[in-house]
Amino acid sequence: MGILGNIARLIKDPPPEFVFELSEAGVAYARGGEIDFEPLEPGVLNPSPVDDNLPQPERAAALLARIISGENGADGPGGTAKGANKARRATVILPDHAARVSVLDFDSFPSNAAEQIALVRFRVKKTVPFDIDSAAVSYFAQPVEGSKRLEVVAVTVALEVLARYEALFRNAGFHPGEITTSGLAALNLYPKASRGEAPGVLAKLAGHVLTVMVIAGGRLRLFRCLALEEASEEEIRGVLHPTLAYAEDELGARVERLTVCGFSQTPLDNVPAEPLRSSRGQAGANNAGLLGYLEDRVN
Repeated sequence: MGILGNIARLIKDPPPEFVFELSEAGVAYARGGEIDFEPLEPGVLNPSPVDDNLPQPERAAALLARIISGENGADGPGGTAKGANKARRATVILPDHAARVSVLDFDSFPSNAAEQIALVRFRVKKTVPFDIDSAAVSYFAQPVEGSKRLEVVAVTVALEVLARYEALFRNAGFHPGEITTSGLAALNLYPKASRGEAPGVLAKLAGHVLTVMVIAGGRLRLFRCLALEEASEEEIRGVLHPTLAYAEDELGARVERLTVCGFSQTPLDNVPAEPLRSSRGQAGANNAGLLGYLEDRVN
């Protein structure tokens, strides 16, 4: 498994029975190779790093119940079918806007795990819009070839936000043992032939939230997640233009690949654009993380 696959796998557990990706639009899910999607009514899920993401938990719970009922027939939650008395393992892929992802640069990094997490927490403390002492932090160190430096990908989620998502699945009879975010899981779909080449950009639009990632030398170099007002082409270009400039200025190389998901993009600054694809077909706004997770499991 490559570096980008390791980034996506933030919390490890045995292979799950279900994989769920949550978005404002609904829940994409997979079980036994079958992939489906259940829509949510507007307002049921509102991704945010600080506010309640599930203001109508009963409706979200009803959707999970329909998914389980469809899989079990008459035996849904509370029934006597397989899994009624034992929590099923599930991977949960959160919306990007529910978390904060940072790429931190270190000249040296402690070998002790306790010192590592303390240092990462200290570095992200002033960059997150919530109390770092009330947050879950996961991280992955990316070695820089030919250097003692490390770039650490840190993912921070407010405990209150995370607890609401976990409670939704636990109450439905699942054990959410593996949790990541949509953008990080979607990295597994980034063209492998380009991972060690010149910088590339992966841009994913889900609702009004645009996630932009810069990948170069097999490493994630920049992660941006922004809530747009209208998600218009003009707004998207207004984000992508400075991203391309950053890559050229900071990385010393021009972006040669733009991979997009959830929107169509004409070439930008003479950079060809192509859709994000998986072995199961083209990735969409609400299932790119799910397809990326499954791609990593297969490969």
